[in-house]
Amino acid sequence: MDLYKKMYLIREAEAEIRREYNNDEMKTPMHMSLGSEAIVVGVCHALPESNHVYGTYRSHALYLALTGETDKFFAEMYGKATGCAKGKAGSMHLSSPEHGLMATSAVVATTIPWALGDAFQAVYSNINRITAVFFGDGATDEGVFWETLNAACLMKLPILFVCEDNGLAIHTSTEQRRGYDSLTDIVKKFRCNVLEGTGNDVVEVYAMANKTINYIITDKKPSFLCLKYYRYLEHVGVNEDFNAGYRSREELLKWLEKDPLYIHRLKLTDLGYTDEVEEIEKQIREQVLASRIKAQEAPFPDKDELMKGVFYGE
Repeated sequence: MDLYKKMYLIREAEAEIRREYNNDEMKTPMHMSLGSEAIVVGVCHALPESNHVYGTYRSHALYLALTGETDKFFAEMYGKATGCAKGKAGSMHLSSPEHGLMATSAVVATTIPWALGDAFQAVYSNINRITAVFFGDGATDEGVFWETLNAACLMKLPILFVCEDNGLAIHTSTEQRRGYDSLTDIVKKFRCNVLEGTGNDVVEVYAMANKTINYIITDKKPSFLCLKYYRYLEHVGVNEDFNAGYRSREELLKWLEKDPLYIHRLKLTDLGYTDEVEEIEKQIREQVLASRIKAQEAPFPDKDELMKGVFYGE
């Protein structure tokens, strides 16, 4: 039930963004998480409480799965002083260190080496902690991914690499940009544990994440988890993009048949939890609506906040 609650919170929060975004009050670009909910929720649910997590510009799901709160989330979308970064982060730089979400970044692959440093610090300081870093398959085309993977394996660091593989780097398919057939076949050549699967069933994702985490603990080396999913919306924005010519609506319809929320909701209702599921959905819809209204009414940050919390030099 908790898995469904987290996934539904992500889905409903993004549905509210889609309903309101064209009113042009939210001034941040949006990179939506629709379709990937089971990956983020399943992995985060398996992580120990002492986890540190890093993510990408597609950061909504990570933030919501780890925090469960929507007041600061929506305030950040509106650039308000009550946001998780006082309106400075927008959609692409969400963080909540108190919940383990250390950083997300708008630049592809940049948080991957940060996770390496985080994991090294844990080992160096004798801290019992696992660092998880989420990234899209497009990030594996960057050299820093391979450099980080190599260093993590060499130093036997407690890192869980989570590749959310939607087969696209913006609009470019895997076949058009890679001179090799299988990412996981190459990663298996490194001294790390590798698991791959499809990220539609949150229970299966949770089981795979548990297995990879146990590998890290028992084998004292990194793990790589590659999970395929389908990005429902355009790369950046709140709309569909099936008129762009690089993919078809038929693809989406096939993936919608195995939508993460549909699959898990069906399991729960088959077990007789229909009333409980509907109550969860009702509570979350009320929470999201209240948070969005509160965010719209909140003040913008004062001008003297501009240079606070950032590094700058003369």
